Amino acid sequence: MLEAINLKAGMTFIKDGKLIKVLESNHHKPGKGNTVMQMKLYDVRAGSTVQTTMRPSEKIEPATLDMKEVQYLYTQDEIAYFMDTTTYEQYEVGVDSIENELKYLLENTIVQIQFYGTEVIGITLPSTVDLTVTETQPSIKGGSVTGGGKPATLETGLIVNVPDFIKSGEKITINTTSGEYKGRAAN
Repeated sequence: MLEAINLKAGMTFIKDGKLIKVLESNHHKPGKGNTVMQMKLYDVRAGSTVQTTMRPSEKIEPATLDMKEVQYLYTQDEIAYFMDTTTYEQYEVGVDSIENELKYLLENTIVQIQFYGTEVIGITLPSTVDLTVTETQPSIKGGSVTGGGKPATLETGLIVNVPDFIKSGEKITINTTSGEYKGRAAN
């Protein structure tokens, strides 16, 4: 058993027979009273998201997940398709369960697919991805890394804040955990 205070985004647990994935987890200490965990949870089977609170000491049962390396193929009709590169077996994942992860995925990207028994429940991204800037304001001559930055739209539709010297068409590295710019991509 695991205490609620140890839950982090991306973890999966079982509660009342439901398979629940943690999307956000924050400690909250109100002015009066005890500390609570404010959480945004996703019911994997029902496809619903709820905001809830838990006591930090509340016990929950972690779900045992199996992982398999797969390649992202494409998305069509609210289904994302993945393929095992050794057996060529294909897996389907509902877009609603991985909509945040899809912002970092290009076709042929290698990811880890998560299974609970034989049920596909989600994916795990690599720690960083390289994406091309499709739209941003013109670069500012003498722009520095420490400047305020500017928004840039990437080829997947993701919008991130980048330094002033980044131009449209450049390939940059993005941290998939925080969604932040890490640097120019190595060629």
